[in-house]
Amino acid sequence: MIQAVIFDLGNVVIPFDFRRGYAAMEPHCDYPATEIPRRIRSTGLVHRYETGQIESRAFVDELCQALNLSVTFEQFCELWSAIFLPGSLIPQSLFDKLRDRYRLIALSNTNELHFRQVRANYPVIGNFHHLVLSYQVGRAKPDRRIYDEAVTKAGCRPEECFFIDDVPAYVEGALSAGLQAVRFESYSQLEIELRKHGVL
Repeated sequence: MIQAVIFDLGNVVIPFDFRRGYAAMEPHCDYPATEIPRRIRSTGLVHRYETGQIESRAFVDELCQALNLSVTFEQFCELWSAIFLPGSLIPQSLFDKLRDRYRLIALSNTNELHFRQVRANYPVIGNFHHLVLSYQVGRAKPDRRIYDEAVTKAGCRPEECFFIDDVPAYVEGALSAGLQAVRFESYSQLEIELRKHGVL
């Protein structure tokens, strides 16, 4: 029997589009928006930042150097958080149905600056009993240890956890860790999956 429902945040609960961030950075650096993601990936900085291996200001300094990005720390924070879109992909009514029956856990690969924006602008985050965030845990999906941390927070066995993520590799990671898991495609599809698994 399901005891906990574990949600990814980005593009499951909270909508975002990285292209918005690249477009916001473009006027401030030497590279077109289409080139920026490749240059960011080549630094390895995002993985380090999302697993807590580097502090925010050091991350910003190094990334600005890599992109020849001429902005202040405060300006960078605005550009970095331009990815977020308003609203929620999952209505409050679903959380209202689930909250009293299940432990609700957010399990997200994220970083301090992005999560600061999420906490400030998305009241939906208040629905979760626990937050398992990669930059705090020091591990990122699909590392088995971050799923184990979510199960620990849920206070039940892995097979009693139902996990929802939009990234196939992260769904596979959850299944390998013993959780029940489905890929998120849309809210209507998720409702069907929740009913199929007896959650609703």
